[in-house]
Amino acid sequence: MAKALVIVESPAKAKTINKFLGSDYLVEASGGHIMDLPRRKMGVDVDNDFCSEYVIIPARKKIVSQLKKEAKGKEAIYIATDPDREGEAICWHIQNNLNTKAKIYRVSFYEITEQAVKEAFAHPGSIDMHKVQAQQARRVLDRLVGYNLSPLLWKKISRGLSAGRVQSVAVRLIVERERAIGHFIPQEYWDLQAELKKKLSKKHFVAKLDKIDGKNPEIKNEKEAQEIKDQIGKEKFIVRDIQQKQKKRNPHAPYTTSKLQQDAFNQLHFHASRTMRIAQQLYEGLEIGKIGSVGLITYMRTDSVRVSNQAQAAAKDYVLQQFGKEYLPAKPPQYKSRKTAQGAHEATRPTLPLREPGSIQQYLSPDQYKLYSLIWNNFLASQMKPAIYGLTTVIISAGNFLFKALGSSLKFDGFLKVLGLPKEDKRQLLPELSKDEELKLVKLNSEQHFTQPLPRFSEASLVKTLEEKGIGRPSTYAPIIQTIVLRDYVRRNRGYFFPTELGFTVNDLLTKYFPKILDVKFTATFEEELDGVEEGRLNWTEVVRLFYEPFVKELVIAQKEVKKEVIPTKETCELCGRPMVIKWGRHGRFLSCSGFPDCKHARSITTEIRCPQQGCQGWLVERRTRGGRIFYGCSKYPKCTYVANKLPEVEEKWTDTSVNS
Repeated sequence: MAKALVIVESPAKAKTINKFLGSDYLVEASGGHIMDLPRRKMGVDVDNDFCSEYVIIPARKKIVSQLKKEAKGKEAIYIATDPDREGEAICWHIQNNLNTKAKIYRVSFYEITEQAVKEAFAHPGSIDMHKVQAQQARRVLDRLVGYNLSPLLWKKISRGLSAGRVQSVAVRLIVERERAIGHFIPQEYWDLQAELKKKLSKKHFVAKLDKIDGKNPEIKNEKEAQEIKDQIGKEKFIVRDIQQKQKKRNPHAPYTTSKLQQDAFNQLHFHASRTMRIAQQLYEGLEIGKIGSVGLITYMRTDSVRVSNQAQAAAKDYVLQQFGKEYLPAKPPQYKSRKTAQGAHEATRPTLPLREPGSIQQYLSPDQYKLYSLIWNNFLASQMKPAIYGLTTVIISAGNFLFKALGSSLKFDGFLKVLGLPKEDKRQLLPELSKDEELKLVKLNSEQHFTQPLPRFSEASLVKTLEEKGIGRPSTYAPIIQTIVLRDYVRRNRGYFFPTELGFTVNDLLTKYFPKILDVKFTATFEEELDGVEEGRLNWTEVVRLFYEPFVKELVIAQKEVKKEVIPTKETCELCGRPMVIKWGRHGRFLSCSGFPDCKHARSITTEIRCPQQGCQGWLVERRTRGGRIFYGCSKYPKCTYVANKLPEVEEKWTDTSVNS
C-alpha cells in the first residue's frame, strides 16, 4: 500500500510522475482548481477586508471526496501543482479540504523529468501564502469589477453580456487601433532606384536615391519623380565611397510564454490558446516508445529567459558533437529577463537538448511535433555563436544626387546552422568596385507609395503589446484573447482582429464611465502591485482597495446616468406595427419589437443570399457556435439544415424567422 499521496492537476501529469516515484506513492489528479468564488453571487464582502467565500466547484465534488478518501492513513501528502500563483492557490484549497493529520508538503518543479521530480521530492517545502494572496487579489478584483460592470451592459445593451477588467482593456486597444486606421489619411510619395553595372559587365545591381543636395529626398508625385529622373539621366554615375564592415546577428533568447505565442502564430499559424494547449501536453508528458511517459519541455508559463547550468552544458555537448567547436561561444550566453520576471523560473526549453525532434516525431501528433521543433530549435540556437555578415555600402554620385547601394554576404552562419537563413537576409551581392570608378546607368525606376497606418492587431502583435504594456501575465494572454472572441467583441479575419459593432458599443460605454479602470497604465500598475504582494512587500487587501475604491466612484455615476440604448430601424413589427430595433443576444444581433416585453416578436438579421439548398426559399443567417466560431445557416432551420462557413460581404436584410426575445 502506498505510504504517501501526491496530488497534481491533470491525469497526464499524474501518469508521468507516477512512473518516476514508484509504489510508495499514489498519484492523483485534482482536475485543476477545486474551489472558486460562487457563480450566482458576488462572494466578496467589501466591508470586511474583502473576505471571500470560496466554494467547491460542482464538477469537482466527486474528485474532492476521492482525494479525502485517499488521504486517510497516509504518512505524508505532497501537492505538486504548477509552480505559479494559480498552482499555489490550488495547493491552498486542497490543503484546506483534506481534513487529514498527515504532514502536507508543497513540491515544485519546472520540468517533468525523473531527475527534476526526484530532486523536488527530496527537498519539499510549504505553501507560499504570498503567492496565494496575489492570486486571490487578482481573483477578487476581477470578480468585483466583472459583477458590477455586467449589469450595466445588460441595462444599456442586452442581457447576457459581460465585461472583465483585463479583457476590456484588450478590446480597447483593438477598438482604438481600428479607429486610428479609419481616420488615417494616406500620403503619396515616390522613390527612385538606379539599375547600374560596371562598364564591361553584364550583371546589374540596384542603388537607391539617398540624398538630393545633401537632404533626404521628398518626392510627392509622379510629375516630380519624372523631373528628377530627367535631371539624373544627364549625369555621370561615379563611385564616391566604399564602406565595408562586419555585423553580428545574435540569436534570440530562449522562449518566454509571450515570445513562444508570437512565434507559434507567425511561423505555425497557431492561435495562443492552441499553442498553450499543445505546450501543456508537451510539458505534462507523452509516451515516447520504450522511454515511456516523459515531459518534453520545461514549464510553459514563464516570463524568464534564465537557463539552468545543466541545460546549457547539455546544449554545449550537442553543438560540439554535431557542428564543431567553432559554433560554440567562449562561455555560455546569459540573457537578460524583464525587470518583472520571476527569477526562480526558467525559460521554456526542451528538457533534454539531445532529444532531437526527428528522433521522436513518430510519437507526436503533427501539432506537437511542430511546436516541439520550434522550441527545440530556438533553444539550441540561443546557445550558439552569432552569425556574421559582411556588409558593403557603396555611395554613388550623379551630379548633386547621391545613391546608396547595399550588399551583404554571410561570412559565418553561426546559430543559423540550426534555424536556416531568413528570407530577408538574402540581399544582393555587389560586384568588385573601386573609388572614382564610373558606372553605366542601365535604367532609372520610380515607384509610387503611400504612407500606411499601423496594422490591425494580429494574435502575435496583440500578445506582444499586452506584454510590453504590462497588461496581464504569461498565464493570461491566451484566456484574454479567447474571451473577447467568444463574447463577439472582436473577430478574427485573415489573422487580424476586427472589433464588432458590439465591441465598439461596449468599449465606448466602459471608457466613458470607467476611464480609470480601463486605463492601460492603471491596469499595468495593478499587475506590478500583485508582484509586490507575491514578494511579501504589500498587503493584498490594501492593493485591492487601492484599485476598487476609484472604481466604485465611477460606478455610482454610471448607475445613475446609463440608460437603455436601442438602434432603430425602418422595419415594423408584423404583430403590433411598432418599430423594430436592433438588440444583441448571446448569438449576435437580432431585430426585436420595440414594444418588448408586451410584444415578444423578433427576427434574425440575415444576408441577401438565398439558401442554395434546392427547393428552399430561406435566407442565410449569421450564427455563432458555443466556441465563438461564425457560420451561416438557413433561416428555415430546422426544416433546412444547410450551413456555410464563409460568405462574401453583402448587404443585410431583415427576415422573419420567428425567434423569440
